[in-house]
This record gives sequence, structure tokens and C-alpha cells, in this order.
Amino acid sequence: MVDFPPRGELPDAITVRGARHNNLQDIDVDVPLWRTVVVVGVSGSGKTSLAMGILYAEGLQRLLTGLSTYSRRRLAQAPRPDVDRIEHLPATLALRQRPPIPGPRSTLGTMSEVLNVLRLMMSRLGSHVCPNGHRVEPSVATIGIEIVCPVCGVTFEHPGAESFAFNSYGACPACQGLGVRSEVNVDALVPDQDKTIEQGAVLPWNSGGRRLSMYAAGEQGVRLNVPFRSLTKGERDIVLYGPPVQRQVRLTSGRTGRTVQLTVNYDNAVTAVERSLRSENARTRQLTERFIHTSVCSVCDGTRVRPEALASLLGGLNIAEVSALDLAALRDFASALPGGLPLAIARMTDGLLSELEGRLAPLLDVGLAYLTLDRAGASLSTGERQRIELTSTVRASTTGMLYVLDEPSVGLHPSNVAGLRRTIQQLVANGNSVVIVEHERELIRTADWVIELGPGAGIGGGELIAQGRPIDLEQDPKSVIGRYLAGSVPVARRPRPADHDAHRVEIEIGALFNLREVRATFPMHQLTGVAGPSGAGKTALILDSLVPALRARFSGAALPPHVRHLEAGGVRQVVEVDASPIGQNTRSTPATYSGAFDEIRRLFASSALARRRRWKPGHFSFNTREGQCPTCLGLGHIDLDVQYLPDIPITCPTCRGARFNEATLEARVDGMTIADVLELSVEGGLAHFADQARVLAPLRPVREVGLGYLRLGEPTPSLSGGESQRLRIASRLRSSQQGALYVFDEPTTGLHPRDVATLTGVFDRLMDAGATIIVIDHDLDLLAACDHVIDVGPGAGPEGGRIVATGTPQEVAVAPESVTGPWLADHLGVKRRR
Repeated sequence: MVDFPPRGELPDAITVRGARHNNLQDIDVDVPLWRTVVVVGVSGSGKTSLAMGILYAEGLQRLLTGLSTYSRRRLAQAPRPDVDRIEHLPATLALRQRPPIPGPRSTLGTMSEVLNVLRLMMSRLGSHVCPNGHRVEPSVATIGIEIVCPVCGVTFEHPGAESFAFNSYGACPACQGLGVRSEVNVDALVPDQDKTIEQGAVLPWNSGGRRLSMYAAGEQGVRLNVPFRSLTKGERDIVLYGPPVQRQVRLTSGRTGRTVQLTVNYDNAVTAVERSLRSENARTRQLTERFIHTSVCSVCDGTRVRPEALASLLGGLNIAEVSALDLAALRDFASALPGGLPLAIARMTDGLLSELEGRLAPLLDVGLAYLTLDRAGASLSTGERQRIELTSTVRASTTGMLYVLDEPSVGLHPSNVAGLRRTIQQLVANGNSVVIVEHERELIRTADWVIELGPGAGIGGGELIAQGRPIDLEQDPKSVIGRYLAGSVPVARRPRPADHDAHRVEIEIGALFNLREVRATFPMHQLTGVAGPSGAGKTALILDSLVPALRARFSGAALPPHVRHLEAGGVRQVVEVDASPIGQNTRSTPATYSGAFDEIRRLFASSALARRRRWKPGHFSFNTREGQCPTCLGLGHIDLDVQYLPDIPITCPTCRGARFNEATLEARVDGMTIADVLELSVEGGLAHFADQARVLAPLRPVREVGLGYLRLGEPTPSLSGGESQRLRIASRLRSSQQGALYVFDEPTTGLHPRDVATLTGVFDRLMDAGATIIVIDHDLDLLAACDHVIDVGPGAGPEGGRIVATGTPQEVAVAPESVTGPWLADHLGVKRRR
């Protein structure tokens, strides 16, 4: 090897100067390279703005700058961050908190590429069946393009890897590799047969231009003015399955009396549904899905592959049976294969098994051993999808990259954190830098460097308040996270005393997924935490059993087949609260979502100027033509299309970001325009409208859930998952919660330990108003603050599905079978029984 002269010292940190993205307060920070760096802070403090908005966005822009103009014009690009200078920034990749939901053709096997290796193993190491039905075992002679049957001598083509691919040649011809078939549910097309067709009995004909088909049916002899059930079979057949004929239809206007004649192309009810499903309008497709019945494909029985592919066997199992094994069982299955295969192909066997192990090991390390290769990608949780992306990244063995990870511990049980930590350390060992936005204390404690932003959220945050090694922050009085790392912060709330005479919600489940003979009890008016490893059966117990069973009971429908018994206690309604974004565009704001803006607009409509001009409250909306700026249409900004560069958002030159037209801004209340009010924070709004009870009523709950720092005009899609969740809760705090059961699925996603304490305070408010709360979560702060804990386990998949411990957090902490117990005991400082 040539001895090159030394190039001097490589940079050891990314230099960021003058960062002002979102709420960042013109901060300067050095981010160490070739290390694991965790960015922490309370929700809304600016963590994601620094990690994603500055480091990732700028790194991506620099990467794209090297592409041709032609390529850049065809790539979606984010705007450059507001920062003075960034130096020594490597090429950057990001794993986001909410990876995209895969399409119907994606499975765990395709997403992780494990199925690629398995298909190759099935082709090269499997036994195949000749055209005459004889099984041909693998050997050196069967590795070629053609196979000669040793029994009958017939020559046939060797099944290649694509023969077992449900997305190409191996797809079932009936369902095209989807495993399910969607058909129009004819019974749903006419749910009320006592109605006449003129009264809208045929639902698919009631939207848009489809109503013309009703008149075309009448021209074919179908009676439109009798109950649908009174139609003859021939008339019904025309309505549901009639051919696509043309008919002349005469329509008379009820207002003018004018008659017109139209030529109508007749679409029967079934065809109308099928056409709507192919519509480019998402709303139309969504409305049409209620007429569709999806069932398992009867040809492939849900395996997705053509019948011929199932004839080949590997270790006695076909491709569908191997794909149905969970990952832990798949590793055991693969390790036993060499004993049943010829020594002559041992080298190829070892190579393929090594490749399979290389893809399985990272998945097992991050706690996904319970998943099966045939698990639909769309059914995976956010945390599962993110960890699959992470393992794919590790397998790429890149060097010199900056990886930005947004809460990779989402949905991960404490027992699986060590595996995630090893995966992250492998990225660094390969010569990469890793920046993580995270709240999980074990990941923070094992980081090389911690950067803390704060001290508060929104305009109260965005400052660099502490940085250093984790142990340094434990001793730093300015650090908020340091006290939690040191374990000096007490449990967030006092448990409510158990009322043994109160009603309880009880459910008994026969068999669902990995649940077998499970009986669970949830005390009313208390906070119950459901814990356990990923895949243990928590979601199956609550979201797939308890929630649908209660809703069936309320509607008078039959209980789900797997639910044997249900006691609803005093529950009369179920409310599911998730952390998905609120609204789809910048027109949704905390002011509009909370309802406060309605009252604010009424105040402005009552001003002297508005009364003189006869303006109604609707005039003071940036969503109406009367009040909005005509240039930006109420958005406050316009996007400049500069072709091969990303669209550049600039403040609207007409309204200067105010959203409203000039005339509307002439109206004032207490010296402020409607645009000035939207610039206020929730706290500022409460102070400004202190004597307006109808404005205070919707704003107070927003402050009580810890969101007083939000601007009234801030776009809700930009809020974090935790902020979105709390804003949803705030909208319900003003009403009585008697008989309400709230179900939260991982409510601590994106929450700092201090925010968890705020969240438990919100839960107490709901329970004070009569609610009962169930949370599915792994966060030890939240579980320690629960009144009652149900631990599901002891493992994942077939190793789980049982309730291994119940009781107070202290009782579960010392329960010998509890998997969550050891971590909960350490968190609470209690000793476990030996």
C-alpha cells in the first residue's frame, strides 16, 4: 500500500453558528463527530429544530447540490434552515419518528429484505416437484437452470427466486399477490330496502352525477317510486348488475320548470362503486370503502403466492409456512437446516445461512423477534417501522455519514433498549456520527455527549442550557434532564385510593393472536397502565378486544367472536386519543381547534367599525374571501417556484404575514387587530381577554395541559405528537366525563420526563370529572404514577399473551413473573423478592 503523506487532524465536531430555525434563539453549538450525541429538552424546546431542521435539512441540501439540475427539479426539497454558518457537516440520513406507512404489498419480509434471502434459499436449497409429481431433493445436479428428475427423467425449469416472489412472477393470479380480495358488498348498497330509489335507497347513486343513473334505470323499466324490497328480481338485477347502456333522460327543473333531455351512460350500483374506487379524489375513495368487503383470497388462502410455489419445500416447510414463523423461530429453523442438506452443497448452504443471519441479527437486537415475515407492513406500529429502517441502515455498513434519529425508542420495552443501544453503537463503530432526539434515560446515560435545549417550550425555549457528558449534566444545576438522570425527582403523582365497592370493567378473551384464555379487570375512575414487551399482546387486549367489545355493547351489536364475556361497569362511551398531527394544513391553529377563535371573531364583529360596515364574525376569518388577504389567500406566505431549487416560502408582500386584507385590519379590539391577537401565546391571550369569559373558557384547558406557550395562530400540523395529544385532551376538559373511558396508546411519545408529570396532572383532571383512563405505554415515569398496572408477557409473540402481574406499581415491581418488574423496581427504589 502506498504511504500517503498525513493530511492533518480531521474535524472533531460540526460547527453550528447563529441557528434561528423555528424557536431556536440564535444559538451556537458544536456537535461532536464520530460519537453518539443525544439532544434533549422538554417538548417544544427546539430539539427537532436543531436535529432535523438544521443538521438533517442542511446536510440533505448539500447532498442534493451535487446532483444535476434535471435531477433536482424532480426531487421534493425542504427549504434551507435559518442559520449563519455550518461547518464540517457530513452527508446526512434521517430516520424520522413517523416513517411512512407501507403499501399493501409490503411485509416485514420485503421491508427488511429477509424474504429476498429466504426466496433464494428456497430456490437453491429447497426440494422441488417435477411435472409428473416426483419430489427432487437438492443436490449439485439441481443447481443449474434446468433439473432432470431422477425418478422419471423429465427435464423441467429450476424455480428461481422470483418464482417465490408475491410481487412478481410468484404472485397468486387471483389476488395479484395481496393475499386478500376486495369485492363490492351488495347488501351495503341498499341498507334500507323500505326506501324507494327516488328517496335514495341506492346509496352509490346519491353522490355527484351518479344520480343520473337512477333516471336511466327508470328508462329501463325500473320503478323508482316503490320500496326497493317490492321490486321484481329483474328490476333489482338492472339496478345492481345491469349492462352499461345509454338512455335518453328528461329532467325538469323544480325552480324554473324548464325541461332538458340528456344522454346518460348507465352505471349500475356495483359499477358505480368500482369507478369511485378508481377516483383520483381521496375523499371519494374514502366514502366508497364502506361498500367494500375484504376477505382472504380463497385461491392462495392468504399466502399471496401461486399454488405452484407452495409445492417447493425447505426443511419440510413451504415458503408460506416459513414466512409465518416469528423471527426467533426462523433463526432456529435456519440453524437446523444444514443437517438435512447434502454435504456437496455445504458451501452454498453456509453462504446463504450467513446472509440470512446477517439480516436477522439486527432485527432481533432491537426487540422484533416476535414478528413474522408475512406481517403486513401497514399493520406495524410506528416504532416497529422505525426500528426496521434502523436495522437496514446498520446492514449497509456505511462510513462517514451523519445519522439523525428521531426517538428510536418509541414503543420499545425497557428490556429491549440494550439491543437498540448496541445497534446505535455499531453505527458509530463503523465510522459514522449519530445524533438522537430522545427522552429514554438509558439511551441518554450511555451517550457520549448530551446537548440540552430549553429551559421551556416555544418562545420560552430554544436556548442551549447545558451540554457535556451525561454525568456532567447530572451535576449541572441549569440542566432539567440532569435531575431525572440522577434519580432525584420523585414520582409524578400520588395514586388514588382503591374503591373496592366501585364498578369495574372486566373482559374475558378466548383466543386472539397470541392471547389465550385471558381475563382482565380495570378499576373505574382510576389510571390503569398496560405494560409488557413489544408483541406481548397489549394492543390485542385493549385496542383489538376491549375497545371494540365496548363499542359493540353500546350499539347493541354482538360482541367480537373472541370476546367471551364483558362487564362494562359504568362506562358509556370510549374515547381513543392518539398522537397523530392535528389538521392537514396551516389553516388549523390552536385558536381555531380550541374554539377560542369563534369567540374572538364575535368580539371583533361587535366593534364599532365592524357594526358600521355590517361585518359578521365570518368576515374575521382568514379562510373566507371577505377577510383574507387576496394575495396569499389567508396563509400569510407565498411559495416561490424556482424550478430546480426547493420552493422558497416568503412572507406575503401584501399583508406582511398578517393573513387578512387591509380593510379587515382596520378593526381593533382593545387596541389590537385580529392579526395581532393570533400572534399572542395562549398565556398572552388569557391575559389580554381576562374579562371575556367566553374566550377564557376554551383557552384555560390549553394552558392546563401545559401548552400555554403555543401561539394562537401557530399551524397545528407543526406541533409535536405530544403537543397534538394534549391539545386533543384540552378540547374535552370543559365537559363532564361521567361514564367516559379514555384509551391512550403510548401517550408519552415525544414527552420529556417533566412533560410526563404534566400529562399525569391532566389525567387527574379527567378522572376528577368522572373519567376512567387506560394507557398502553413503556415509560417508567408514567407506569410508576399509575393506580393500577397490568403487565402482559412474559415474552413476545407465542411467548407472551398472558397477564403475568397485576396490582399497584409497587406490587408489580416485586412480582417474580413480571418482565417490567425489574425496571419498575429500580425506578421506584424497591427491592424485588428472590
